[in-house]
Amino acid sequence: MEWKLKSYEELSKRELHDIFKERVQVFVVEQNCPYPEVDGDDDQAEHLWLEDGGEIVAYCRLFPSGIKYKEASIGRIFVKESRRGEGHAQLLLEKALHTIIQVWGEQAIKIQAQHYLNDFYTSLGFTNISQVYLEDGIPHVDMLLNTAQH
Repeated sequence: MEWKLKSYEELSKRELHDIFKERVQVFVVEQNCPYPEVDGDDDQAEHLWLEDGGEIVAYCRLFPSGIKYKEASIGRIFVKESRRGEGHAQLLLEKALHTIIQVWGEQAIKIQAQHYLNDFYTSLGFTNISQVYLEDGIPHVDMLLNTAQH
């Protein structure tokens, strides 16, 4: 297995295709949620994923502060359905937090989390900063991590 972190410009056409394919599978097909998955923000993100034999196992995109929010952010977080329960989400978030905190030197990270994952993100140091709300018909909550406490 191999971790990859690339800017939009560094992605090959095959990598970009595979990322979009897996994101649509998780966020549109699996969650039965028709929404614009290809949202125009990918060119401003760093893309982090775990690959195993050419297969994307876990993925997220990272944004420095000032792009999505005044804080840095992590989004489009997923683990491929067939690979869930193997600890990849924890490893993915640890890698993402390391990049944002240690490499980029960011002070805070904001995420829009699906509410059912609240305990998972809380275990990583995130705190709720909003009430639960519907985003594309799915309950979400805004969460914040102060990197000085991490």
